[in-house]
Amino acid sequence: MLELGSNPLWENSAAGFTLSGMPIASPTAVSTNNKTLAPAPAAGGRVWVLLRSTFGLAIVGCVLLWMALPPVGLGLLAWIAPIPLVMLVRRRELVGRRPYTAIWAAGFVFWLAALYWLTLPHWATSVGWLAISFYLALYLPLFVGLSRVAVHTLGVSPILAAPVVWTGLELCRAYLLSGFAMASLAHTQVRFPIVLQISDLFGGYGVCFLIVLVAACAARMLPIDETPRAWWPVVPACVALAAAFAYGQWRLQQQTTEPGPKVALIQGSIDIEMKHDPTQAQRIFDEYFALTQQAVKEHEDLDLIVWPETMFRYPWFTFDKDFRPPADARWTTAEAEASSRRAVENTVAPIGTPFLLGIETVHEKPSGMERFNSALLTDGQGQMLDRYDKCLRVAFGEYVPLADTFPWLYNLTPLPSGLNAGVGPKSFDVGDGHFASANICYENTIPHLVRSQVVQLAAEGREPDVLVNLTNDGWFWGSSELDMHLACAVFRAIECRKPFLVAANTGFSAWIDSNGRIVEQGRRRATDVIVAETQIDLRKSPYLLFGDLPAGICLVACGLLAVTGARRRRLDRKKRLTPTA
Repeated sequence: MLELGSNPLWENSAAGFTLSGMPIASPTAVSTNNKTLAPAPAAGGRVWVLLRSTFGLAIVGCVLLWMALPPVGLGLLAWIAPIPLVMLVRRRELVGRRPYTAIWAAGFVFWLAALYWLTLPHWATSVGWLAISFYLALYLPLFVGLSRVAVHTLGVSPILAAPVVWTGLELCRAYLLSGFAMASLAHTQVRFPIVLQISDLFGGYGVCFLIVLVAACAARMLPIDETPRAWWPVVPACVALAAAFAYGQWRLQQQTTEPGPKVALIQGSIDIEMKHDPTQAQRIFDEYFALTQQAVKEHEDLDLIVWPETMFRYPWFTFDKDFRPPADARWTTAEAEASSRRAVENTVAPIGTPFLLGIETVHEKPSGMERFNSALLTDGQGQMLDRYDKCLRVAFGEYVPLADTFPWLYNLTPLPSGLNAGVGPKSFDVGDGHFASANICYENTIPHLVRSQVVQLAAEGREPDVLVNLTNDGWFWGSSELDMHLACAVFRAIECRKPFLVAANTGFSAWIDSNGRIVEQGRRRATDVIVAETQIDLRKSPYLLFGDLPAGICLVACGLLAVTGARRRRLDRKKRLTPTA
């Protein structure tokens, strides 16, 4: 599937030493013990050798991409970060004995740096940090290898091959192994709304395609091997940018909204440890209740108050009708249910406003206990109106794979047990005929999940006007995870053309309009109250209709390139093994 050709790093020639066929003036030889040795390159020469090597070009691209992402956040660097990688695609031969291993190593370093925050919740999460970095690093050599098949085997221009392959692989990692779509190339542009508007046509994948296309045009202009400098790639780059900017400007100027619900997002600042100190429950409640009182005092006409994920620390108990507690239990099912309902009522009733609470649901049935990460909707008196249970669980954060079959696996982790997955989306009535759909934690990082929930609810006649994310990012101690998570919400707002509200413990809570502009944002690791006077967007999003079809075509192209590369490699191997007459 992948081209594995290699060149010696240094070769002797009549013209002197060469690097990948590039002549370098021959230095004066040094005689030692009657043996003539070529001197090692000077320091500057060694740097040049490194930058010309496969690993050198790959690591330069990865460093630029890392700097484009938080915590550095120089988003404009994303437009040049793919250039060194496209240069690897253009080379006739890749330097080194194991060039794809070198490219993977550069990607591994990038992901270790980008996702360092995975080490913060607990020492055991460092294992997951290493594992996911190892896995995600595979996409970089895949990008180079598949693009090289398109360019060198099929004769496709790198200007087309690179963005198609990159986009297809971005879609792949959003689906594979439950999906990981954070730290996408497109997410570097969250502060430039005009660039993002094409997301309602192609999803965030369209922005990735645009960035890599422009970078590939720049890379095609540079000389390499015997290919001279070219100026014509300026034309497709300018045309693509002009089209994206024109569409973005047109969308941003449209006035197609009407007043929506007024929602208070409560952001406490409670750093969370995985050892779950039960004595902190009252402290958490007091902080969030005081912030809620402040919000109601300043805004008496609120339609909804939102607390982040699991910040209501008293569980919501439910029971199957045929469940019977153990004989030695000191409680009945009626008493347990009444206790959890009183806790909610005593919180909500003094405020007198509907709540959407991040809460844990414990459901007992004869076959065992189920636990859900839930968003509980109540009326102004604390009576439950509806409940959404999180559908997409985080591996090693909310469950351990295979632990349903082998429960002892939880003994190897800081998790006492796993959470169960919900059955589907919910649309909550928030007054004046408006509906809100809740998603929890990292569910908003997966584009197709949020889209499918909106589409399903629309088919049921309850299409949400507002999207609400309840998350607890207190695990990550104010790191760049907060920035990366918020960037995902920006794209979901544009893709669905709906205001997106985030209630996040320790930040970033945010009010994002349907154009992906952050109207108001909470502070990092600080308490805040954000009151969002939402505007309902009357426009329709093509992305809701067509979904990931354009990116899916790119992924199919990647599959065809993989088959072509494997077939070519098999034929080359057969040719080498066939004896000549």
